[in-house]
This record gives sequence, structure tokens and C-alpha cells, in this order.
Amino acid sequence: MLLTEKMKEDLFSPSEQAIIDYMFEQRELIEHKTVKQISNETYTHPSTLIRVGKKLGYNGWTELRDTFLEEIDYLNRHFNDIDANFPFQEQDNVMTIANKMALLNQMTIADTLSLINTTDLQKATTLLKKAKTIKIFSIHNNLILCHDFKSKMNRIGRKVELATLDPEYEAANSDADTCAIIISYSGETKNTINLIPMLQKRKTPIIVLTSIGDNTLSEYADCLFRITTRERLFSKIGSFSLNDSICFILDVLYACVFSEDYQQNLEYKIRVSRYFDRRKSSNKIMEEFSQEEE
Repeated sequence: MLLTEKMKEDLFSPSEQAIIDYMFEQRELIEHKTVKQISNETYTHPSTLIRVGKKLGYNGWTELRDTFLEEIDYLNRHFNDIDANFPFQEQDNVMTIANKMALLNQMTIADTLSLINTTDLQKATTLLKKAKTIKIFSIHNNLILCHDFKSKMNRIGRKVELATLDPEYEAANSDADTCAIIISYSGETKNTINLIPMLQKRKTPIIVLTSIGDNTLSEYADCLFRITTRERLFSKIGSFSLNDSICFILDVLYACVFSEDYQQNLEYKIRVSRYFDRRKSSNKIMEEFSQEEE
């Protein structure tokens, strides 16, 4: 759950609510405000700020303020011109819709890239390269998106399985040579979270793709990747931004694994493709050189 969403819950006393209202009103301006200034402007005691921080799960005011500012900065970036839930309107013509969808895609990619942590990306690349088997756990709709990742990885000799029928047994049959990728936008999908104790028991490293903010799934990640978080769960036209974000992260993971043995992977992929792929094209851009020409 986003901090800004949690702050809107009915958790606070009148004096604490005054602090919450002040934070939403001042937003970025609180960065340079002292505790004394805020308490004076809200007619509250300085200790109230600390209580608010602890009630929201932080050590105190400073940690709450910094997290709030980071989240406001995230929410201000990339998506000022378009609503990810309703990227086009009823009166839009077909080319307007096409342009808005392109803009949403571009903003989603930029947003997702800004959320990738270098340390997690490098660690995930190492785990995926080391793994004998990669297993992906998620709900059905997300698993559909993973077929392309599976295909790409298979074409460089990497074994990827999508846990579609019996995810519990797939988790039980995992081990330290397996790497699990778990995808959950909410981070609270019960059936997915229930797999974690077994994966931990089997000493299987876990890569998590989930939304920003606090959620249960993120607590168990060995490597954490944040999905761009602009969509509601179901009050929307479609999961455009969510799907684009997941696909981009998977493409990045594939590219990083590929780059670890770049020449070997490239030669293997071309050699196997040349053997099995018999397609022809009259388009010069698509045309392949014959083995003799190379």
C-alpha cells in the first residue's frame, strides 16, 4: 500500500489528523520545515509528529517525512498528462487514441526504469544465470505475459517454467538451484504469498515484481523490482501500464542475462535459429544472409 493511501485511513486523533492534512497541503514544502515550524503552524505539540510517524510504521517524524517526499516525487513524475486508468476518452478519434496509448507506453517505460535498483538488478542477473531452472509464479493473466520471456530464455539455453497448474507442487519441487520469480501487482495475493514458506524451506532465491509501497510480498524478496504503480485494481479500461511495466522488467532481466555471455549466447541463438527457422522474406530489412555469404 502506498503511504499516501495509508495516510487517508481513519487512524488518527484530531491533532494527528491536523499533521496529515498539513502534509497533503504543503507536499514538497515540508522538506525544509522544522518540527517546531510544523507544530506551530498546525497548533500541535512536536511530539504529535513523532506519534504520527510511529502510527504509520516508521521510527519517527524524519523517516516518515523522507518516505512521504520520495513518494510525492514519484507520483509527480512521468504521468502528469495522462491517466493510466483512463488513458483515452469516449469522444477521442482512433488516431488520438493511438497517440495517447503511445504516450502511456513511453511514460510507463521511463517510470519503470526510474524504479530499477542497480544492486537488485545485478544480483538478479547473477541468480538467473546461476539457476538450473527458473520458475515464474503469478496469477494467470500475468503468466500470459511471461511466455515471451520464457521463449527468449529458452533460445539461449535457459530453462524457464511457468507455474500454471500446480504452483504449490512447483514450489515444493524447487531447490537452491532454482530461481523463483514471483509477480503480484498488489503484493497481497494470498495464493501467491502462501508459496513463500515452501520456497524458503527449499532455499530457493526469490525475485519479486510488485507495486511500490508497503506490501507483504516485498518483505520476502531477495531481489525487488517495482512495477509502475498508477492503476487501480479493476476500475480501469485495461491493464495497459501494468502489463507494459512487467514486460519491460522481464526484457531487462533477459538482456542482462544475455549480456553475461554475449558472444556465446548470440552464436548459439543464431546457430539454432538457422537450423530450425525456414522463413523467407522479400523485404531487404528482414532478409538473412545465407551461411555461404557469411
